[in-house]
Amino acid sequence: MPDYIYLLENRLSTNQKHALLRLRDVARDAGIILFLTGDAVRDLTSGHAVRDLEVAVHGNALKLKKAIEKAGGKTWGEDEPSRTLYLCFPGSVRIDLVSTHRTEYPKPGKPVYHWTSIQEDLRRRDFTANAMAISLNEGSFGLLMDPLNGAADIESRTLRLVSNYGFLEEPALMIRATRYRTRLAWELDPRTQSRYESAKEENVIEHLSAHARSYELEQIGHEDEGLKVLGALEAEGWMKVLFPAWTIAKADEAKLKALHDLAADLQIQGVHPEMSAAQMQLLTAKLPSKDLSALKKLLVRPGFVEEWNSLDSLATGFSKALITKPPLAPSGTFKLFTSYDPKAVLWLGFTATSAAVKDRYEQFLKVWPEARQRIPYALMQEMRITPDLAGYKEIIEKIFLELIDGRLTTPEEARAFLEPFSPPAPPPQITIKRSRARRAEAKLKERSFEDEEEGGAEEEADLDDIGGDEEEDLGLPKMELEGDLEEGEEEEDGEEDGEEEPTPKRGKKAAEAPKPAKSAAVSLTAKGAKEPAKPAAGVKAAAKAPSAKPAAAPAAKPAPAVKTVPKASTAKPAPPAKPVAPATHAKPQPAAAVKKVAPAKQQVKPAAKPATKKAPAKPAAKAPVKATVKAKAKPATKPAPAKKKPAPKAAKPAAKKVSKKR
Repeated sequence: MPDYIYLLENRLSTNQKHALLRLRDVARDAGIILFLTGDAVRDLTSGHAVRDLEVAVHGNALKLKKAIEKAGGKTWGEDEPSRTLYLCFPGSVRIDLVSTHRTEYPKPGKPVYHWTSIQEDLRRRDFTANAMAISLNEGSFGLLMDPLNGAADIESRTLRLVSNYGFLEEPALMIRATRYRTRLAWELDPRTQSRYESAKEENVIEHLSAHARSYELEQIGHEDEGLKVLGALEAEGWMKVLFPAWTIAKADEAKLKALHDLAADLQIQGVHPEMSAAQMQLLTAKLPSKDLSALKKLLVRPGFVEEWNSLDSLATGFSKALITKPPLAPSGTFKLFTSYDPKAVLWLGFTATSAAVKDRYEQFLKVWPEARQRIPYALMQEMRITPDLAGYKEIIEKIFLELIDGRLTTPEEARAFLEPFSPPAPPPQITIKRSRARRAEAKLKERSFEDEEEGGAEEEADLDDIGGDEEEDLGLPKMELEGDLEEGEEEEDGEEDGEEEPTPKRGKKAAEAPKPAKSAAVSLTAKGAKEPAKPAAGVKAAAKAPSAKPAAAPAAKPAPAVKTVPKASTAKPAPPAKPVAPATHAKPQPAAAVKKVAPAKQQVKPAAKPATKKAPAKPAAKAPVKATVKAKAKPATKPAPAKKKPAPKAAKPAAKKVSKKR
């Protein structure tokens, strides 16, 4: 449902709002209430242009005649039986002021009036779309009353009779239905259409009252497209009853089109003429004078007939004001066009024959409007003169008048002209800035918060490492496998270049030792030994021979057999050493002997921590030393006897024990 307060304030013209305001003041002083009814409410709801206004009052409308005339309204006519006043307010605003009533029809076309409330008045209307009212009273302004659900018929664009006997009781409704269908392009609902055809066949139109005849004749001239409505009424046969001499052939169709085009051009420039009188003049242009006089006498509003007859005199007065000596400035002429009676402006522009008058119309309609394109909107925006500013439209008009007078040709002139209208600059916005220290603290807090969120995931990932340490405490056997000789040589080259490899984490998966491969470079750790055992003599002897560096991380799969053939390109031959007894006759040495190899420990990457220093110059001795250190990290509690088996062969039983333990 639309907001009718908004519609009343925005859809009505300025003159229409002023007229309603004066009527409200008169009704309040008289102590009566009033409502906007009829065509105006329908047009507001449907979105059509509001042409005529109808106001219903509780009481006798004729008693308000003098008060209305004092308020600036003119009485164009009145109807005593229905207590109706036909008014005209400044700006050619037509208002029908009616008294609320209901009607009875003892005979077709012969109504009997009974004065009642607005609710009963709406139920005696012609069509449901017209049976709506909007309150104009204080306390209920804008309230809609729609007892017959006319809004639904407006939504569906349907004309529906309020009474099933409407066409029979009031034959004028058939003429009104034809006029509404032509203007609004609406259709009768099926039942109303069947009743319309039945009433037409029964020739009910013969009972048309004289008042209804006069009213419908005048309404042809008030239509926006009077020629079209006149043709529709003639096609239905209603003009034979209204006024047989008036047909579409008596109208000047070409001039009517030119009149409508001129009215549209004037409206673009802000002049809104009321076309009824001028249109009526052209609709009856070819009508004989005798018939024309008879037609004027039949119209329901004598004031409208006077306005029709005064068109030529209005045009003459405007022509004298327009052509003066000395001539007016362009701005003065423009103001005259926009402030004079719009009916006179329209009729003079249509009937003018003087070259000077035509030149003024040419400038007003085509030349001066081009100056609006030179309005410095960018400069106005820069000077804070925006549409939100009060009086923005007036400022635009003042600039326009200056431009058509040939001023404000430079930006400096425009700036000087706009300076008085420029509002002061707004105060600077106060912003509180934080120091660098506070910003750094805020960033640290954000990072610490993110680290706390990520810490949960890292702690879960470190549970495997914790499990690995527990297994070490329980004394589970650990062993690491040497990689291939070729891989060790590649890693050795990488260490010489200063590269460091990351040490993998020790977890439960790392604790599960794969099956050992048969290799001479395998180092074993005894079960549960915390003190490293003395390396065998064969190990020391092997330290002088070229050897391969073991793999940094334990392999997930069993390592293949280690090749003992060194590469000549990378390994240097060891210097001659003293002969040493083979590993089979070596005796176990105390753990303190291992501490003497401490310098080599710093040069080799242990299993738990990465090395921090580079390898020594002689790479050949690096692999045995690293193997010795690994043996220190995970020593065996019961070293294999040197006399029975050599050290390399001891890997087999150790691997079996590990598998059993696991």
